[in-house]
Amino acid sequence: MNRRDEIEAERKRASEAALAGVVRDSEVVGTSAFARMARHTGERLEAHFGGGDADPDDRVEVWGRRIGRILGLIFAAALVVHLVRTYVIG
Repeated sequence: MNRRDEIEAERKRASEAALAGVVRDSEVVGTSAFARMARHTGERLEAHFGGGDADPDDRVEVWGRRIGRILGLIFAAALVVHLVRTYVIG
């Protein structure tokens, strides 16, 4: 093997190592972004259904919002089930 082939082989090894590092780092960034998004969405849902936007000193308002939002979710799910049974399955 001459000097030119050795240099080319070394450059090829270095470029493959760099590409492997990019792939590894992009997977870590993508995974952490997905985990961050899921955690943020969970926190927002918890605050929404927990009445987090109500005045914390007014317990009636907090519980009223919680009950209303949970009943609204149940109603929406029942409506979707009814519509699917009526128009898709039936």
